[in-house]
Amino acid sequence: MKPILYVGNINYSSWSLRPYIALRWADIDFDMVEVNLDQPGYGDYAIAEILAFNPAGKVPALRVGAAVIVDSLAISEWASETGSSLYPQDPLARALVRSAVAEMHSGFAAVRRDLSMNIRRRCKAFGLPADTVRDIARLDALFAGHRKHADEGPFLFGQRTLADAFFTPVATRFRTYGIELSADAQAYCDTLLADAVFLAWEQMVLAQPVTGFSRANIDGLYT
Repeated sequence: MKPILYVGNINYSSWSLRPYIALRWADIDFDMVEVNLDQPGYGDYAIAEILAFNPAGKVPALRVGAAVIVDSLAISEWASETGSSLYPQDPLARALVRSAVAEMHSGFAAVRRDLSMNIRRRCKAFGLPADTVRDIARLDALFAGHRKHADEGPFLFGQRTLADAFFTPVATRFRTYGIELSADAQAYCDTLLADAVFLAWEQMVLAQPVTGFSRANIDGLYT
């Protein structure tokens, strides 16, 4: 039986996009089930459909046989360890990739708050709070750093790694809200958004009927 990845609304769920990319890049064969979060139980981790496979009430979650892996980072690490590795072989390089992944996984709260993922949307953000501007500046510097590895490939560490899977949703946010970046950071975002696995996700989004989400902040149900 193939693993099953349970995800939230794919237009909005940055947390779900990350392990989807990691699983695909790692060449794991899996099925995906999208759970509509806009239903009773939202906000209390009490959506019955989610509780049926994850007692924590959150998505994404990956069912592997009788086991369920929760949290986007845990799922992505499993993918890298089970399939094609998404880490460099050099120990220091691996540590730097993990550092970037950890910073994304636990940080940038202001960007999450003010620039929520919405793949369909295009608008121009203005008057952003100071903490959001600081987050954008840090991400710009991080993204621009990929030029140090330009001779090895176009991704953050040359060849694609788990860090790129974790930063892809941020690239969509910057595109959605018209965030101006340095040339090097923009080139990195363009690379992420041109990747075939992301484009497959985007096509799934665009193939769905346009619907609104009745809650303003949906990040709480993602891990």
